[in-house]
Amino acid sequence: MEIVIELLKGGWNGLLDYLSAHVVTCLVPALFIAGAIATFVSQAAILKYFGPQTKKILSYSIASVSGAVLAVCSCTVLPLFAGIYKKGAGLGPAITFLFSGPAINVLAIVYSARLLGYDIGIARAVGAIIFSVLAGLIMAFIYRKEKTQGDAAAFAALSSDSDGKSARQQGIFLAILVAILVTAAGKYWIPFGIFMVALAVILWRWFKHDEIMQWLRETLHFTRLIIPYLLIGVFVAGILTVVIPQDIVVRYVGGNTIQANFIAAISGALMYFATLTEVPIIKAFMSLGMGKGPALALLLAGPSLSLPAMFTLSKIMGVKKMLTYIAVVVIMATVVGYIFGMITQ
Repeated sequence: MEIVIELLKGGWNGLLDYLSAHVVTCLVPALFIAGAIATFVSQAAILKYFGPQTKKILSYSIASVSGAVLAVCSCTVLPLFAGIYKKGAGLGPAITFLFSGPAINVLAIVYSARLLGYDIGIARAVGAIIFSVLAGLIMAFIYRKEKTQGDAAAFAALSSDSDGKSARQQGIFLAILVAILVTAAGKYWIPFGIFMVALAVILWRWFKHDEIMQWLRETLHFTRLIIPYLLIGVFVAGILTVVIPQDIVVRYVGGNTIQANFIAAISGALMYFATLTEVPIIKAFMSLGMGKGPALALLLAGPSLSLPAMFTLSKIMGVKKMLTYIAVVVIMATVVGYIFGMITQ
């Protein structure tokens, strides 16, 4: 009975730490940003740039930052990847999109920076962008002899979707939301109030009632989709700090060795994390002695890979390409984590 009480206490302490105002003021604005992206930024207009007629530098650039624009999670990216790949997207840009989609999710980046430290948050964002492009280029080089059956008409049709808002209006609106996020997280209340007034004016002048309600519905959708699993993940992370001996963590993923980074990378590739739950779990491991390098390696390998995702990818692009992609992700995550660990030591 005492063991059960200790486990519950560990989980409860984890929840209390998460629900502190310092984290909530960061996550809530991020949910509204995700809802705004889903409502007002045209996914079709982004996906059209992966077509066979698009220049490589443009397609890879768009694919590498698509996670921030499309705000997809690890489960949502698979059908999107299947759609663009089957319609003729090059393997390289498609793989870049597959990795960057969940890895550069605005919620994940913000939450990582707040909970794990700004160095890891920035490294996750920058590393994921570079990582995604390199992964796509490597896959394209390995399978360079295979030609895609590009359906240019299918991709051209994607561009017909329009949300009626100009790029300038979208940019200003999202910039105001990001400013609200930054000032709220930093507790700069006077600038926060100014940006809130600016947001109210923008909503009044540029948006219809139906559009605002759609934005709120999308935000609520993200909240319902993420928060319950996130709270469960936080509770589990609190329990892990009680269950797992500290010397085990220090022995296998402590410090910054190639072995520690590889173990973290392969663990991230095999485990399934619901959106954002990897962050409190990694924080729990770091509190037990996990090094920053292995933590980043796990963060890079985890979002777009898991056992369920592997089975799905094998059906989409074949077992050979799926195994190659796994090897590329694990090796690159190991190397990037090791380099980051050396820099931050």
